[in-house]
Amino acid sequence: MAQGYLNAEEYEEMEMTGEECFNISATRSFFQEFEKNDDDDIMSCKMHDIVHDFAQFVSSKECLWLEINGTKESIINSFGGKVRPLGLNFKGGTSFPMSIHGLNRLRTLLIDDESPSNSSLDSSILPELFSKLACLRALVIRQSFLLFRPDPNLIREIPKDVGKLMHLKYLHLSELHIERLPETLCELYNLQKLDIRGCRNIRELPVGIGKLKNMRSLLNGLTCSLKYMPIGISKLTNLQTLDKFVVGGGVDGGSTCRLECLKNLLGKNQSIFFQQNLQLLRECRIEGLTNLSHVDEAKRLELKNIENLLRLYLLFEVVDWEDKEEDEDEGGEDKGEDAGYEEEEGGEVVNGEDEERRRKNEKDEQLLEALQPPLNVEELWILLYGGNIFPKWLTLLTDLRNLFLRGCLNCEHLPLGKLPLEKLALQNLNSVKRVGNEVLGIEESSDDDPSSSSSSSSVIAFPKLKSLKIWDMEELEEWDYRVTRKENISIMPRLSSLEIDCCPKLKVLSDDLLQTSTLQELSIRGCPILEDWHKISHIPHIEF
Repeated sequence: MAQGYLNAEEYEEMEMTGEECFNISATRSFFQEFEKNDDDDIMSCKMHDIVHDFAQFVSSKECLWLEINGTKESIINSFGGKVRPLGLNFKGGTSFPMSIHGLNRLRTLLIDDESPSNSSLDSSILPELFSKLACLRALVIRQSFLLFRPDPNLIREIPKDVGKLMHLKYLHLSELHIERLPETLCELYNLQKLDIRGCRNIRELPVGIGKLKNMRSLLNGLTCSLKYMPIGISKLTNLQTLDKFVVGGGVDGGSTCRLECLKNLLGKNQSIFFQQNLQLLRECRIEGLTNLSHVDEAKRLELKNIENLLRLYLLFEVVDWEDKEEDEDEGGEDKGEDAGYEEEEGGEVVNGEDEERRRKNEKDEQLLEALQPPLNVEELWILLYGGNIFPKWLTLLTDLRNLFLRGCLNCEHLPLGKLPLEKLALQNLNSVKRVGNEVLGIEESSDDDPSSSSSSSSVIAFPKLKSLKIWDMEELEEWDYRVTRKENISIMPRLSSLEIDCCPKLKVLSDDLLQTSTLQELSIRGCPILEDWHKISHIPHIEF
């Protein structure tokens, strides 16, 4: 797409045309060894050997890919100005080949710096590189680094000279150590795709980002330091892909894009987030919901009316999960026994922090109630939710396949059994001490209950569940059911994978979990007092 090879019809999206070209090539065996995700989307593939050899042959005079070890300058010079796509792979910390500046007709530049130390590419090289290669359509910069020994030469800023790449359509900067992007980036009026995924240090996007009218994809996932979206985002009416929308907090409200701006975008273009069918909104990720000033903002978004929304991620806070886990391992900050307490005139002690927490929890409950997804949503993530209960609409999601609950610290009950889930993951639900009948979506009944039928009927809880993961449930003591109803009750009849990790108080697991004939994989770690080991001898794959 960046090279202008896709001749889409007026009524077609270029991405759809590109996908059609790929599918045609795949059916003709040009590609093989497809790797797919859980949704059956193709994530990667390989080119057939014969096709690869032929491609190298026909492009041998204008396509060049080199592993740089200090002896490649002459090879680059021998091509003169004929090279169009150029790939450079650094492995040994060698110097950057300055002869590349002579390739003034270069259209694609792929730089992959895998030097374990003493990186070959740093910020000082980029200004001249950008000045000399003004014809670039696609630029990819990747840089590997060691966490325990960071390289001081790593790229930490993108120079303002990037604005000279006027023809650039695709810019890939993922996982670099940059903290910000220069405002001159907004002068790249032809830019269609910007990839900054995994740039953990980036704190803000350019204020003038609204100038990029041709932008179709902004990939900003895993940018944990990004605290808000600039208001110019709402002007990108051609945007097809946006990994996440961050609700701003603690910044100038005049420069922050509010949640209702997201609705404005959706009103103009029903295909803003990562998807396959680029004419339908399929996935939505919203972070920092706690920063919303009023619940009415969430109501005005009207997520429940976006019928094509299949995956919804709701994060109530913007958190760097790795840093959070390190803090938890260290025990957190000791605030003292009297933290947050104030004494009133009459001598009554009031916990100020508790009152603030109660208000936040109530607000979270109202927000989650207002953010009801369409009933046909298939995947739902709820993270760092502070409410005490889950909304009633959760039990109405008749097409929900995958549910992930993490950091919902105040919820004690999980009424989920009537949902058609295939995957369920629970993590850091520290108010849950016992999981019993309420998770099945059934109630106890006695012999005196007039609604109880004397005839035997069948009830299936979690009829489609295949995978269950339970992590970091510090207070969980039992996962067991005491069913007293007369019906024939079947629980998780298709469960094939069970993973339990870091549940130090867990003593009992239900027989329905451990003795089902369908269970193929079992992993139990960090459960020192669990007493059910005699029940698992029949399971093929067990990990402790």
